[in-house]
Amino acid sequence: MTVQLYLRRSSGRSEMVSPAIVLAFVPLLMTLIIRYRYHFLLLYRAVLVRMVLDCTTGISREERAFQYLLTHSLPGDPDSILDTFDHWSSRVEYMSNIGPKKGKVLDRLITDNAPLTVLELGTHCGYSAVRIARGLPLGARLYSVEMDECNAAIAEKVIRLAGFDDDTVELIVSPSEEVIPQLRERFGIERLDFVFMDHWKRCYLRDLQLLEGSGLLGKGSIILADNIIFPGAPHFLRYVKSSGLYQHRIHQATLEYFRGIRDGMAELTFIGTK
Repeated sequence: MTVQLYLRRSSGRSEMVSPAIVLAFVPLLMTLIIRYRYHFLLLYRAVLVRMVLDCTTGISREERAFQYLLTHSLPGDPDSILDTFDHWSSRVEYMSNIGPKKGKVLDRLITDNAPLTVLELGTHCGYSAVRIARGLPLGARLYSVEMDECNAAIAEKVIRLAGFDDDTVELIVSPSEEVIPQLRERFGIERLDFVFMDHWKRCYLRDLQLLEGSGLLGKGSIILADNIIFPGAPHFLRYVKSSGLYQHRIHQATLEYFRGIRDGMAELTFIGTK
């Protein structure tokens, strides 16, 4: 059987395109599919599956995750909450928590530095808030900021399910650019010992500069920023490297629950004003 391919020109005439030309693009297409296979899988799991389940279940992915926690984890046990969340995100339905591997970097920094006042930007469903809170010293407090009211409602339930009350974790439902300038006056915070950034990557640089301007960063304050390679925060990284305000270190990693996608975390230590 002869295959005929046609290209329609502006004149209205159709001319046959050689199958050899079409076949020439096949190796390129296959190369792209192989090279970005994990990205295609991420698109499928994070977007397409979510859309289908949102329609068929009538509830959000975050609510589905919480229902899974209710039936598979032990209330009051942060380790059980995190392990169940990890299983859900890796085996049931993808969710972009920091995950267990990059989470070990966060755990170590919290344990080694024993911060008393911690700010989290981007609570999402509360996974990292639980991870931070379980390692805090007695009397420490985490202020976790989430702008999405629906996500914040789920995070509140997750954090309380893990056994942490308002004295340990205070959830602030508001955009980060509105919260940061109010931290001193509204919440009585004089210094931030540790900041964890895991919200919109385009906001990293803006919010870092807001923190600098607020005067809440002291010498030795630590900032840990996730996903600085994928999806990426290039302007943030350029600023950090050129500002002269920070000692910095990049922790190479892969995207949470996706070993084939390269990612990393930026650890910054504030060393003082210019």
